[in-house]
Amino acid sequence: DWCISRQLWWGHRIPAYFVRIAGQLGDPSDINWWVVGRNEAEAYHRAKQKFPGVEFELEQDPDVLDTWFSSGLWPFAVMGWPEDTEDFEKYYPTTLLATGKDILTFWVARMVMLSIHLTGKIPFSKVFCHTIMRDANGRKMSKSLGNVVDPLDVVRGISLEGLHAKLSLGNLDPREVEVAKKGHIKDFPNGIPECGTDALRFALCTYASAGSDVSLDIMRVDAYRKFCNKLWNATRFALIKLGTDFVPLPDTTLTGHESLAERWILHRLNVAATTMNSLLEKMSFMAATSAVHRFWLYELCDTYIEYIKPITAPGADAQACRSALQTLYTCLDLGLRMLHPFMPFVTEELWQRLPRRANESCSSICIASFPESRADFESSTTDVEFKFVMDIAAAGRSLASRYGIVSGSEFFITNSSNKSYNLILPLISGITAMISGSTVSILPPGEAAPAGCVVSSINNEAAIHLLVRGKVDIDQEIGKIKNKITKMTQLKDTVVKKMQTPKYAAAASEKMKQADQVKISNYDAEIEALQHSIKAFLVLKGGK
Repeated sequence: DWCISRQLWWGHRIPAYFVRIAGQLGDPSDINWWVVGRNEAEAYHRAKQKFPGVEFELEQDPDVLDTWFSSGLWPFAVMGWPEDTEDFEKYYPTTLLATGKDILTFWVARMVMLSIHLTGKIPFSKVFCHTIMRDANGRKMSKSLGNVVDPLDVVRGISLEGLHAKLSLGNLDPREVEVAKKGHIKDFPNGIPECGTDALRFALCTYASAGSDVSLDIMRVDAYRKFCNKLWNATRFALIKLGTDFVPLPDTTLTGHESLAERWILHRLNVAATTMNSLLEKMSFMAATSAVHRFWLYELCDTYIEYIKPITAPGADAQACRSALQTLYTCLDLGLRMLHPFMPFVTEELWQRLPRRANESCSSICIASFPESRADFESSTTDVEFKFVMDIAAAGRSLASRYGIVSGSEFFITNSSNKSYNLILPLISGITAMISGSTVSILPPGEAAPAGCVVSSINNEAAIHLLVRGKVDIDQEIGKIKNKITKMTQLKDTVVKKMQTPKYAAAASEKMKQADQVKISNYDAEIEALQHSIKAFLVLKGGK
C-alpha cells in the first residue's frame, strides 16, 4: 500500500476487480480472486472465463495508481490530450525538463515511455538534473527528521523559537521533535536571517551544477543579501553622480573619448556578457552566476566606481566626467539586464530608477534585450594595460596593510621607461582613489624614491614605494627585505636551471621561452628594487 501522501483523489483508479461469488467468502489478499481489464466489461468477460457457471459481482479496487504513474502522463495530459487541442499541436513535444536525478527512474522514465506509447513522440529533448539540496549536515531534507528548511523562512527570516514552534504544527513523534530542535540549535542558533527572494534564488543557482548533492549554507545566502545591498548602493551612488539632468546617449556606440579605465570596464562588461550567453546556452548556471557576480562586485563596484570618484568629483575635468558617467550608465543598464534572470526583483526596481535612452521603449527589464557580445567593446590590449594599473594599486594596498600604515600613507611610483611613465601619469588620481587614505606621486624615469621607503616591484618597468621612515623598526625591515631577496633569488635560479636543460631547449615552445625570460627579468627588477630599499634604510641609520 502507498502512504496517504502518495494518493491522488483525481488519480487513475486501479483497473483491478475483486470477484465476489454468491455464497462464498473470498479473500481480497489472494490474487486468485482478482481480475483486471481496460474497463468493467472486459473484466467481467475475464471473470466469467475464470469462474464459469457461478453468479458473481465485480468490485473495482477503490485505490488509485501511485502518483508517479499519474504524473507520467503530465507532458501531454496538461496540453488537453487525448483531445487534439491547439495547445497540444503548438507546445508538444516540449524541449526541456528540469528535475532531480533522484526521480529519473520514478518519473522521467515513465514520462518517456508513456509519451512514446500514447503519442508516438519523445516528450522532451533535454533533461536538466538540478542540485539536490541537503541540510547543513549533508542529510536529505525530510519531514520525519524535522530538518526541512522552508524557503519562506529564508526569504522572510525566522527566530530560533519560531523554528521550534513550527515543529508542533506537523505530526512528528515527540521524540523526533526533540531531535529536530537539537538540530535547529546546532544549525541556526540565532535563527535564520531575512535574506529576501533574490538572494535565495541567486544562491540556489550558484549550487546548480550537474545534479550534485550540496548542503545548504544559510550564511552563503545571507552573503548574497549583502551583495544585493552592494547593487543598491552602487546604483544610488550612480544616480547621485548622474543627477536629475543626465541624458544618456541615444545608443551604446563608443564616442572615441573613453579613457583607459572606461575602455577596460566596457571590455570586462563584454567579457561577462559573452561568457554568460555561452554558459546559459549550456545551462551552466553556477558558472554564469560567478561571471556576473565577478563583474558587478570586483570589476564595476570595487574597481571602476572607486577609480572614477575623483574624476566625477566637483571641479574635475568636465569632458572626462561626462564620458566616465556615460560609461557608468552603460555598465549599470547592461549589468542589471545580465543579472536579471538570477535576481529579478532588485534588478527591476533599480532599472526602473535609471533614465532611459531616447530609443529605449521597454517598460520592464524582463522584456529588455539581453546583452550580447560586442566587437567594439572588445580590447585585450586595454585589459593588459589596466591590469598593470590595478596591480600597482593592489601592491600599494598590500604594502600599507603589511606595515600597518592605514591612513596618511605616502606612495611613490618609480619607472624605468617612458612607456610605463606615460601610461601611469594620467591615471594617478584613479590609482590614489583605489588606495584609500593615501597620496601617490609618480617619478620620472630613472629618478629614485626618497630614502626610508619599502618597495614592491610590479614588473621590470615599474615599482611602488611606501614611505615608512619614522614608522617602523629599520633593522627588522632590513631583515625582512633580505629574506625576500633570498626568496626571489631562489625563484629566479629555479627558472634559469630549467631553461639550461637540453630537454627545455628542444621541447619548450617559443611562447614558453619568452614567458620565462619575462619572469627572469621581473625577478631581477624585484631584487634590484629591494637592494635599493636596503641602501635607503642604511642611509637612514647612518650606515654605508
